Amino acid sequence: MFAAHADTNEMLKAILKSIDEGIHVIDKYGKTIYYNEIAADHDGMDVENVIGKPLLDVFPSLTTETSTMLKVIKSGVPIYNQHQTYRNVEGKLIDTVNTTIPIIVHQQLYGAVEIAKDFSRVKDLSNKLIELQTKMDKRLEKPKSISKYSTIYQFHDILTDHPSMKKIITRAKRVSKTTSPIMVYGETGTGKELLVQGIHHHSKQSKGPFISQNCAAIPPTLLESVLFGTIKGSFTGAENKEGLFELAHGGTLFLDEIHTLPFDLQAKMLRVLEDGVIRRIGSHKAVQTDVRIITATNEPPEKLLKKELLRKDLYYRLNVVSLSIPPLRERISDLPILIDAFIQSFNQKFQLNVQGVEKDALTSLRRYDWPGNIRELRHAIESAMNMTDSSKLSLEHFPSYLADFVEQANLPEVEQHGLKHTVEEYEKNVVIKMFDQENHNILRTAKKLGIPRQTLQYKLQKYEII
Repeated sequence: MFAAHADTNEMLKAILKSIDEGIHVIDKYGKTIYYNEIAADHDGMDVENVIGKPLLDVFPSLTTETSTMLKVIKSGVPIYNQHQTYRNVEGKLIDTVNTTIPIIVHQQLYGAVEIAKDFSRVKDLSNKLIELQTKMDKRLEKPKSISKYSTIYQFHDILTDHPSMKKIITRAKRVSKTTSPIMVYGETGTGKELLVQGIHHHSKQSKGPFISQNCAAIPPTLLESVLFGTIKGSFTGAENKEGLFELAHGGTLFLDEIHTLPFDLQAKMLRVLEDGVIRRIGSHKAVQTDVRIITATNEPPEKLLKKELLRKDLYYRLNVVSLSIPPLRERISDLPILIDAFIQSFNQKFQLNVQGVEKDALTSLRRYDWPGNIRELRHAIESAMNMTDSSKLSLEHFPSYLADFVEQANLPEVEQHGLKHTVEEYEKNVVIKMFDQENHNILRTAKKLGIPRQTLQYKLQKYEII
């Protein structure tokens, strides 16, 4: 039995040794109990110099705060897919994605294991391929260089004849003269950044940089370093690097989807908004910045407060000036002007000569809700321009989901059946559709329709649905 147990251990060691990923295991006291050759190669270490020794003795650049393994032992919470770029003891640049998991047996924590996937080779191959393609590049025209800190759009790029949108632009022009924080609310695709760029372009900060960052696009573990910067050695792989607040000094910092910031980071940002003073991660040196902050959300801020996704104190500090962009369905009268602008843009890009949209197609487009707003409209026009060979776009040229919507939305002809029958037929179809969607659950269907359960039961019997 002992021999069988020993064979199992040897088999496990052989399996772990054959895995082409770095594996590092420590016990609950922080001492290394397993360390494979791949991990040793990443770190430029010898296995025997790491096994059996405390983690912080072997890797003195780490601390209890910066070591992911020690963090996991302390919290018992796994850390998934954390990117690390660092130079090992031999000076070799290593690029890995690490997952660190607590080892729990019978509800007791025994240690932690870290698995590191090495992307350095893939990165090297990618860079070599790009280098080779660059050498072979015989293009006559190449991309033009533009400043990543410049604005593209101005207020005149916002196409509208709608009174509420014109009012928003007027307010935006007025507040562009100050340095107060601005919070912009608008559904996805309504053109928040376009409005914000217009504000920057007409502000006193227009000669300074314009930095735009969608907070939801960055993993929470990296957000703090992206915003505030780092100093070399503050954690594994950290270099001296400016954060967005420093990069935006003298200009505008636009943070979209601000509610995706973790609560502790929202608190830190609140302190920065008060005095403009920031500290890079790991630094004791304070830096004074002069930045105008503009933030945006794609949900009403009141809902975000109720969901506890946005701190109240931060909201009140950011919401000094509030601008709310109406969705396209509330400014549907702008549809023709927007469609014409997109058609002209794609005419030039695709070398076409489309003159507009058929009247019946425009009528159908007006009836659609456009949940993706102006961005969805632009993509729909682009799709139609790819499909047409005529001078005007018809409904058949547009994405199929638009045609399906129109077909479902069309009511029976009133002239043929009379108003009462038409209304009843429409009501019947709505009830049937919702009843099927809720798997014939009467209570849920009644709630979705916003009517009492007894009323729904009456209608189900009236239309012989049950």
